[in-house]
Amino acid sequence: MRKWGDRLKKVEQLAQSFQVNPLASRYKPRLWPCQPSSVWKLFPRQSMAISFAQSCKEAVHVFALEKENTPQGQRIYLVTSYTELWHYYRTYTESLMHCYEVIPEGAVCKLYFDLEFHKPSNTGADGKAMVSSLIQYVCDELMEIYGIECSMKNILNLDSSTEEKFSRHLIFNLQNAAFKDNIHVGRFIHAILQPILSTSKSTPDVSEGKQAKAGEVAESPQTKRRKKEETDLRFLQVKNKDGQDGLFVDLGVYTKNRNFRLYKSSKMGKNAAFTVAHDNKFTDKPGKGVSVEESVFLASLVCNVSFTGQRVLTSDIPEIKEAKTLRPQNQQVSAPNPVADSLSGYLSSPHQEVDNFVLSVVKKDGIDGSIRRWNYFAAEQLLVYDIAKYRWCANVERFHRSNNIMIVVDHQEEVWYQKCHDPECKNFRSSSFPLPQEICVRYLLTLVCLLHFNNI
Repeated sequence: MRKWGDRLKKVEQLAQSFQVNPLASRYKPRLWPCQPSSVWKLFPRQSMAISFAQSCKEAVHVFALEKENTPQGQRIYLVTSYTELWHYYRTYTESLMHCYEVIPEGAVCKLYFDLEFHKPSNTGADGKAMVSSLIQYVCDELMEIYGIECSMKNILNLDSSTEEKFSRHLIFNLQNAAFKDNIHVGRFIHAILQPILSTSKSTPDVSEGKQAKAGEVAESPQTKRRKKEETDLRFLQVKNKDGQDGLFVDLGVYTKNRNFRLYKSSKMGKNAAFTVAHDNKFTDKPGKGVSVEESVFLASLVCNVSFTGQRVLTSDIPEIKEAKTLRPQNQQVSAPNPVADSLSGYLSSPHQEVDNFVLSVVKKDGIDGSIRRWNYFAAEQLLVYDIAKYRWCANVERFHRSNNIMIVVDHQEEVWYQKCHDPECKNFRSSSFPLPQEICVRYLLTLVCLLHFNNI
């Protein structure tokens, strides 16, 4: 009898442990066998949805939905995967016709633009030509600042125009590059548009112009360049409904947890959904089992970024632009995030001796190379320098015509080597060369110890 009681007790304990720790996880339906478990959960508040998404093991994202017959501006928030959303989005278009992608704070994202102007107030404006000119300008700036090649084929151009308003979304699907978050996107855009943002609204004094012509007032090259950029960007100036001056580019869409309207969605109470623009040149080869339409949908998502071999772009500086080079005031780097494992900045790193050595490598044979930007990765003890005006590549054994190079300083191995931004050389790494002894960490530590010992 006692044995039977002991056996029953063990069974009860086992049953209790299975209830606490089940053998299998709770069943979740799937769209089809090859897809991950389905997640489709609605929340009344955005913060709740974001917190839930961050806690999920599945790759899920947050979307905002506007519902008919509810107070204008009231939204509910959906957490699901891209695949799951597309499955229902294309099937139940009526119930999901007012849908927005939530761009979470701190999420790596694509470069994107919201462009619009009031047609009756800008009768002479050619929207298509303005879009084309802006794309060309931004592509030139991406090359100049980051060494990234870009063309209309990389940019998805979506149209939501009506008779009253010209409206476009541009989403840049750059090759192996994305921005750290949309705050950095906003800083980059403010920086490259600074010439038009800082243009004085007052009419220039005619007498001043005559003095300059007569040679009494000499203009610096920087002033001439700034005036040319102001002239080149004048096409971005538009009038709003009230006839006041405005900008073709909406600079208010680069905020934390921004809601950005989706492809095929319209605003509540409106019937103008985003469709592929007639002048769109974007080309993308759909993946296996992905339709052309789904491929466009995925390309339109600002946070749909692959992290394989991805270069993360940053713009940590004040919104200012001088001589086509982004730089901080007084050349000071911004304060590092205490939880980050890397530091970054422009021109000068905290390691002046290493900077000087790198400059000695790129300033030779009559070429005045310079440091465009630096990144420090603490875990690997790597200082990575983006170089400007010096494009010698050891792989092709010549100077690249357009793409810049990188100099990588490895403090752990006490060596340096060259890498390249050129797509053909993306996997290339030059031979390693020893660092000068005077900038090696171990040598400096040994020197400090000797000095300390001698003082004792």
